[in-house]
Amino acid sequence: MERMQGEGEVDHLERPSPLTDKERVMIQDSWGKVYQNCDDAGVAILVRLFVNFPSSKQYFSQFKHIEDQEELEKSPQLRKHARRVMNAINTVVESLENSEKTTSVLQVVGKAHALRHKVEPVYFKILNGVILEVLAEAFSEVMTAEVAAAWTKLFASLYCTITAVYEELGWKKHSTSTG
Repeated sequence: MERMQGEGEVDHLERPSPLTDKERVMIQDSWGKVYQNCDDAGVAILVRLFVNFPSSKQYFSQFKHIEDQEELEKSPQLRKHARRVMNAINTVVESLENSEKTTSVLQVVGKAHALRHKVEPVYFKILNGVILEVLAEAFSEVMTAEVAAAWTKLFASLYCTITAVYEELGWKKHSTSTG
């Protein structure tokens, strides 16, 4: 059963310490290998998200009713969204030394998902976990414990930034439906 703790609320998390130079390099090096397979990795991430957290599909009118995993994997709309997710992550990873650019990207993503798509902020946390899980499985040769810890720290920071955007927008729960 899917658990949605704190749904509709914005977490108040302490921002993790900034990434060290070593952590930035580990993230960028590992991402380089992932991004070479960006389409397959992105599809794997979204399919895992939708299979493990079916309520996350409610935000996607084009494929929210697709139950079959193979059909999901082949969906042109899912593939297109997977590419957008991977490109956004790529922009963030390439810009780790430029906090203004990273913040700018996350503000655009946060505003769009809060205002236009009305996505509960908890789904960003869920997606972060799914990304880490898929990368650990598909890229085990580069996703060592130390690299995974750096990614976890990055995702915690990104989540704090996105939830801050939601708070600035005065986020209120928009939906009671979770599946």
